[in-house]
Amino acid sequence: MCRLFGLHAGVDPVKATFWLLRAPDSLSEQSRREPDGTGVGVFTANGVPEVTKQAVAAFEDPEFATAARDLKSTTFVAHVRYATTGDHTAVNTHPFEQEGRIFAHNGAFGELEKIDARLAVLGGSDLVLGQTDSERMFALITLETWRHDGDVREGITAALTWIALNLPVYSLNLVMTTPTELWAVRYPDTHELYVLERAPGGHRKSQPLMVESARIHGHSQELAAKRSVVIATEPMDADPGWRLLEPGELLHVDAALTLHAGQPLPPQPARRLALADPPGSAPAL
Repeated sequence: MCRLFGLHAGVDPVKATFWLLRAPDSLSEQSRREPDGTGVGVFTANGVPEVTKQAVAAFEDPEFATAARDLKSTTFVAHVRYATTGDHTAVNTHPFEQEGRIFAHNGAFGELEKIDARLAVLGGSDLVLGQTDSERMFALITLETWRHDGDVREGITAALTWIALNLPVYSLNLVMTTPTELWAVRYPDTHELYVLERAPGGHRKSQPLMVESARIHGHSQELAAKRSVVIATEPMDADPGWRLLEPGELLHVDAALTLHAGQPLPPQPARRLALADPPGSAPAL
């Protein structure tokens, strides 16, 4: 599956280092089983989104894929892509940015011509620059947020509910950030998504943030003394505080790092999408 990572560090920017791949010895061995793109999204001190991403498969540019990225922000989004929809181009690589928000998705849904028609009716076709289902979903969230007077929670709920009721769905897991807020969704139960409310120094006390998954790795010395909230496809360290989001859970982390959770989505999609290949061999976007 694709790898999702989100971090909210509170009101003050912190320095963090990310490696989106740290297995250079495996690049040649795994060849085209390697990811199809990697990216990280942050915000400048002025709140401007900055996204750094690489579209090509990791084996084509191992130096980029395994390079350390030293970043400073209040919120972070990282994504490792395994493509099912869209060419291997920068415009199709996560994260995406719209209206001052950064977004990444792990999943897939079908019948894209129907969501294209929906976007056209709502006047937002120009929001979609690439070919992916993910960017279309982000565009629908943006449009529904406009329609709900800027209420992001309502925008996410309306957009994902429409997709769940009208399109075949594999997974709609997402992470979305602004400079002060983070949202995450697990829907339905196809893929896992975890949250960690990390105390200063973590469960071992006075330790920097050091998180590692099969792909995404992160480190922040400054988070040895600060609270943070981490979202990830899988638990990334031994902290016992990792919690699996419930299927259908919409989680909002505000500027004070307070978590607000609910389950506003339909219990199940009207139709389930079955991918041609098992997720382990051909993961979704």
